[in-house]
Amino acid sequence: MASNRFGFGEFQYEVIPDWGITPSLGVVSDVATDSNDRVYLAVRNIPHPETLGGEILVLDQNGNTLDSWGQDLFSTPHGIWISKEDKIFLADSSDHTVRSYTTEGHLEFTIGTAGKTGDPGCPFNRPTRAVQSDSGTIFVSDGYGQDRIHKFTDKGEWIMSFGETGKGSGFLNLPHDVTIGRNGEVFVLDRENRRCQVFDQEGTYISEFEGLRSPNDMVIDEAGFFHIAEGWYQEIASICVMSPEGSIIGRWGERGDKPGAFQGAPHGLWIDSKGNMYVAEVAANKAIHKFARI
Repeated sequence: MASNRFGFGEFQYEVIPDWGITPSLGVVSDVATDSNDRVYLAVRNIPHPETLGGEILVLDQNGNTLDSWGQDLFSTPHGIWISKEDKIFLADSSDHTVRSYTTEGHLEFTIGTAGKTGDPGCPFNRPTRAVQSDSGTIFVSDGYGQDRIHKFTDKGEWIMSFGETGKGSGFLNLPHDVTIGRNGEVFVLDRENRRCQVFDQEGTYISEFEGLRSPNDMVIDEAGFFHIAEGWYQEIASICVMSPEGSIIGRWGERGDKPGAFQGAPHGLWIDSKGNMYVAEVAANKAIHKFARI
């Protein structure tokens, strides 16, 4: 296999060397694409966390910068997610907020109070990811300061919350990502418990998928397969693929100096309309990868 090839079985990719890398690029926490396959990077200033702040960089398919916005607004950009209708949701963990934007960077609304933690059990205490279901409801994983999932209306009005700290089924220990399934299931990457838990939209536990390794971010592809970014500093760096039934069918990724090899911890992941995969790393500077689907 060529040295620029990654993956296994039907999940094969060719890395695009140095894609999106610029001299000014900081730590890329997460990545997402819009309906036109423009790529949005959630970037933190460096050195982080000594220097808080960041921006959203917008790139074309070739990795050229199209736009940037959010400077002097963000504290610690963490998770970015874009709906089919091109609504952008950004979880800013140190700012304790979730903000909704247009693709041009216009603020639509803010959930939470900038710079202030909510009451225990309430939004927010260092949130990690916000997504929207097909019905319009918004779910936020509130993982670094408390082990909660919050549910909101499409306007950002708080409906309810669920989850508490623990190891048993239905309990959470650093919910790092929330993803909505085709049938409305709420998939939560329970990072420190190294699993994915499944809830209904009222917070009732359904099932769980075990055997993950520090899961940070997840995307469900068009065929229903789960792709999970697993990363923890220099110890864990891989992309795990699970079947639609939740069984692990393989992992890919390696460390090293060649293009496409991981230097830090895979932290953000997205798949565009062509099946190309983007992986963002933390614990590394200037670490964003584009893997073209073969």
